[in-house]
Amino acid sequence: MDLVLDILDTFLFDRVYSTLLPASGDTHNGNYIYNQAISEYMPLEASEWADKSALQRDNVLRQTISLFIIAWLFGTLVYLTTSTLSYIFIFDKKSLTHPKFLTRQIPLELRTALSAIPLMAALTVPFFLAEVRGYSKLYSTPATAPFPLYNILQYPLFIAFTDFCIYWIHRGEHHPAVYKWLHKRHHRWIVPSPYASFAFHPVDGWAQSLPYHVFPFLCPLEKRAYLALFGFVTVWTVFIHDGEYITRSAIINGSACHTYHHLYFNYNYGQFTTLWDRLGGSYREPDPDLFDPKTKMGKRQWEKQVKEMEEIVREVEGVDERDNCGTYFGYLGTGTSVGKLCKVDAYV
Repeated sequence: MDLVLDILDTFLFDRVYSTLLPASGDTHNGNYIYNQAISEYMPLEASEWADKSALQRDNVLRQTISLFIIAWLFGTLVYLTTSTLSYIFIFDKKSLTHPKFLTRQIPLELRTALSAIPLMAALTVPFFLAEVRGYSKLYSTPATAPFPLYNILQYPLFIAFTDFCIYWIHRGEHHPAVYKWLHKRHHRWIVPSPYASFAFHPVDGWAQSLPYHVFPFLCPLEKRAYLALFGFVTVWTVFIHDGEYITRSAIINGSACHTYHHLYFNYNYGQFTTLWDRLGGSYREPDPDLFDPKTKMGKRQWEKQVKEMEEIVREVEGVDERDNCGTYFGYLGTGTSVGKLCKVDAYV
């Protein structure tokens, strides 16, 4: 994150802070080296406003504010961009007529996500701050890796570590003592769209992101790999909510597996693989019909899903509050659902 901060300090934040909080005199102490992180990759001279603010670049308050802005705005931008691209080019629009797709669901997903992202960003700032101030094991270039092969091994290590941790965090959130006040908000989306990917309770979203932030404090990770993996994680989170069942792999926890998690709750908690679900006895193989374009969105498949899902909801949640959103779960002769006007505040 120090790479991103150096770049934004040079081209944006130096000027903003010098304008809002100008220095009363010469505050540059001569010891702080501007752009010290980015300089290992590219030459970047300090801006003319670099030492003209009362809050110097290495000031912890300034770094905290800047990192929050970065996490909030970039998180929002990446969420909206990837979800919208997925919705336009990948998401199967037939899902919109599924009997469990709520009336006005996409606006609800968007509002839930956009209200949660700034709070998730605030909770994440302490990790970014510790990284920027040198407390992590992030390293700058391949030459500074623990050993040459580690530059390759860091990727499967990151995936393995985060997949293991997220499985147990996610499964723990389904415990009755936790589910209703924390994770239930995300499970209002029985049939999610890509916009559901960040539509969490903010503490829930933060908790499931913890392994990504903890990893570089436990294991070395190159800074550029760190940023690339964050991009990968974001895209993956959107893709497993897109309803397009591309992979039928028994190893990869793809969209079909995660669809079953939303439909049937207590299965397929994994993030990237099915390994821990298999070992933990929570794996449920997707129905082969889901991979056949002729049957995946058919009336028979939907009726089967609705029947079992409603039984599980009664067991897990009791009263299905999704009915309060005014969705009628019946079929017309064409197999489409009928919806009434949704009470937008039903789940807020």
